[in-house]
Amino acid sequence: MNQDYQTLLADIKATIRAGRAKAIRQLSRSVIESYWDIGRRILESQQQHGWGKGIVEQLSRDLQREFQGTEGFSARNLWNMRLFYETYGGFPNLQQRVAEIPWSHHLIIMSKSKTHEERLYYIEATAKMAWSRDVLLNQIKAGAYERHLLQPKQSNFDLTMPENLAEQANEALKSSYSLEFLGIGRQVFELELENRLLQKLKEFLLELGYGFSFIGRLGREENF
Repeated sequence: MNQDYQTLLADIKATIRAGRAKAIRQLSRSVIESYWDIGRRILESQQQHGWGKGIVEQLSRDLQREFQGTEGFSARNLWNMRLFYETYGGFPNLQQRVAEIPWSHHLIIMSKSKTHEERLYYIEATAKMAWSRDVLLNQIKAGAYERHLLQPKQSNFDLTMPENLAEQANEALKSSYSLEFLGIGRQVFELELENRLLQKLKEFLLELGYGFSFIGRLGREENF
């Protein structure tokens, strides 16, 4: 009975985590859709009425007064919403696509990318591989888009691994010499590099949640 109960408990925990993750994704999508519409209204109103920068400052004050305790209505963020729509509004087919990644990721992509093609690449890569904010920033710093334009390196990941893991592995192969995410700013011995990589791997597995495990170097399985 104890084993059966533990199985039941583990299944329910996984269900709760999956439900929470789904709710977070839905909330994020709703926020992005609202920001898209707010940015559109600000831009179109300025163009229609000839309003200057002062309208954004006024909107910020009034919105923060009306929705006290709600973040996101600073003048700076309203300007970002305007820029968001100005950047992607000319591509209506992207409205659903941009809603698939969080707002913080969009702020990074808009500030760091130079062309529409580059922005689209990072949006699609983030949505497809569920990059965290730090991973996205590291990929941009490492020039993932520029490497993407070059001939891709060859591997058998697509044949030997599940699709989602193959994508992660292929991206890791492209970034094999980009070690900023390990916090390494000097030459290190192979053992230290291995230890840091394993620690990052453990952290990654923890983020994946229930159902994944790490096989230790000495054949000892470590569950997370």
